[in-house]
Amino acid sequence: MIDLAELRVRIDEIDRDIVQLYEQRMEISRQVAEFKIGTGKKVFDKEREVAKLKSVKDLTHNDFNRHGIEELFEQIMSMSRKLQYQLLADTGTTGKLPFIGIDELDRMKARVVFQGADGAYSQAAMERYFGEQVGSFHVDTFRDAMIAIEEGSADFAVLPIENSSAGIVSEIYDLLDEFENYIIGEQVIEIEHCLLGLPGTKKDEIETVYSHPQSLMQCEKYLAGYSDWKQISMHNNAFAAKKIAEDGVLSQVAIASAYAGKIYGLEVLEKKINDSATNSTRFIIVCNQKIFLKEAKKISISFEIPHESGSLYHMLSHFIYNNLNLTKIESRPMEGRNWEYRFFMDFDGNLSDSSVKNALRGLREEAKNMKILGNY
Repeated sequence: MIDLAELRVRIDEIDRDIVQLYEQRMEISRQVAEFKIGTGKKVFDKEREVAKLKSVKDLTHNDFNRHGIEELFEQIMSMSRKLQYQLLADTGTTGKLPFIGIDELDRMKARVVFQGADGAYSQAAMERYFGEQVGSFHVDTFRDAMIAIEEGSADFAVLPIENSSAGIVSEIYDLLDEFENYIIGEQVIEIEHCLLGLPGTKKDEIETVYSHPQSLMQCEKYLAGYSDWKQISMHNNAFAAKKIAEDGVLSQVAIASAYAGKIYGLEVLEKKINDSATNSTRFIIVCNQKIFLKEAKKISISFEIPHESGSLYHMLSHFIYNNLNLTKIESRPMEGRNWEYRFFMDFDGNLSDSSVKNALRGLREEAKNMKILGNY
């Protein structure tokens, strides 16, 4: 019977050989990179890799080894590509990113658009970021806000992208993909929902409550105690408050901020009705220029990937290899393409960092339709 210790010695010997062969292979990969740098040839050659995987799998003798060799060589070729991307970065041939770094925004002269009406949380986020004296106007929909900055009637738009309890605002992700507009900043504000009604409104006479669908969701536990109230969604909380004031019907109430209630002359029937005591919303500041603040620390991107096993894993490996901290990943279904998705990612970094340039170079070559959404 073979001794376990002897088997382990033989494994150690084979592992040393594997390490030596790996280093030899990577040295040749370095020479390949030098050739590609000199000729301008792309690092990623999909057809070559598919053919290579087939040839090495054909050298195996059973299905288990066939799958194992495929996974092993996928990793080896991935490491080879990353070495080549790194060499491209070191020699300054990664190409310039089409974004310009600036020292600061001209907030005093900015004209800003937000979705909703006076009293909207977006307005509060705008004033927190730009100051209360900023020139602004509001529009009915998120799309209208994106069009306003695309056409130049506004310099910046303030849009909600994520709530701590209700999750992402999916429409914003879709609009970021559709429009050539870019994130330049963000602002987080605490959300405190109030039940607003006309002066003299009594809770036992309420029949209908109006608010944004996410706000209704964020107050789900409170509203469960009033199951006879009809819930009607609005584009914005401030629109709901405005409707209550204009309709003048005592049986109608709105869920919105106390600030909105003050603007429209409504009475606060109850404060802090949202389920979470720490509810907050993250707003993004968007413009139509490819600029970023030089001290920016977060990058947002989007991309598509082939509908193949392991595709997302290979994309994520670029963050691991370049030691970049991935802070968020979301997916959105692609219109007209069943079971295919566009991924949205946030990670720490600045577009001037070499590690960021290296990762983005790899993603741009290997993913489909990769887009930098902003550095902020």
